[in-house]
Amino acid sequence: MKTYSYILFLHICAVSTGQETDTKTIEKTLDAWHRAAAEADFDGYFGLMTHDAVFIGTDATENWQLAEFKEYAKLHFDKGRAWSFTAVERNVYVDATGQFAWFDELLDTQMKLCRGSGVLKKIDGSWKIAHYVLSIAVPNEHVGELIKIKEAMDNALLEELRKN
Repeated sequence: MKTYSYILFLHICAVSTGQETDTKTIEKTLDAWHRAAAEADFDGYFGLMTHDAVFIGTDATENWQLAEFKEYAKLHFDKGRAWSFTAVERNVYVDATGQFAWFDELLDTQMKLCRGSGVLKKIDGSWKIAHYVLSIAVPNEHVGELIKIKEAMDNALLEELRKN
């Protein structure tokens, strides 16, 4: 019984240490990804994403598949400036298999506070961003004002979407 308990203890420690290491690696990956955008490093930025990655932007129409997102982003990166996001708070979660992770982060950006969240996939031992969602953080007490600002545009888009 002691041997079984000891083996179980070692396994739990190994899994725990592996997830802790993955969490640190994921945080470094996300920081490098944000840094690559701030430095307009196109290859570095997109090299940290999966071949089938999706980027959801702050605009309701921004559901970018990777090829479209690269085309859009290249214009910004070619100007020598893309966007600058710095995580000020981040939570990372790794699944039990160690192959997938998800996260949420509060970001300091040129749009002030934003929220990022996403999914990473381990590919050939490296963590890659498979899905990213960016949203502008709006204090609850200002949601009513925001609704008024965007109501006409949202109504037009909703009408168009309902036709499809």
